[in-house]
Amino acid sequence: MSMHMIRGVQVHGNSKRKSKKKLDMKKLEVEWRQYNKRMRQTNCHAAQFETLNDYVQYVTGNVKLTKKEFTPYEPKESQPRRTTKNYPSLSTESIPGAGTKKESQVYSGDYIVGIATMHKSNLVPVGRGDDPSNYATMRRN
Repeated sequence: MSMHMIRGVQVHGNSKRKSKKKLDMKKLEVEWRQYNKRMRQTNCHAAQFETLNDYVQYVTGNVKLTKKEFTPYEPKESQPRRTTKNYPSLSTESIPGAGTKKESQVYSGDYIVGIATMHKSNLVPVGRGDDPSNYATMRRN
């Protein structure tokens, strides 16, 4: 039975140590130039490295970052504002009779007697002299 099958038993510390590799300076110099070019193309000029030695320290992880000091926000002097007149919106009090209700339309003739319901709630006007049995049997003609 192996160790991974026993519940509660964990073995740590058997990982291999990483060996330090020799750095190829020609390859690193090419990478440094490409990195600086990429930073210029993306408008990150401040992220470029001035010397190859700085880039090597960055790649190997030996860079010590400096912390920036906290500076509280101080607003700049106020800029002059545009000087235009204030034109108020048009109010309903200044326009007499604005928004009056439109009169509803009413049928004043004598031909249409009523409204009948046909297929699927289809409302049909019933005229004078029409046969009401046509509407009862849902016939159109």
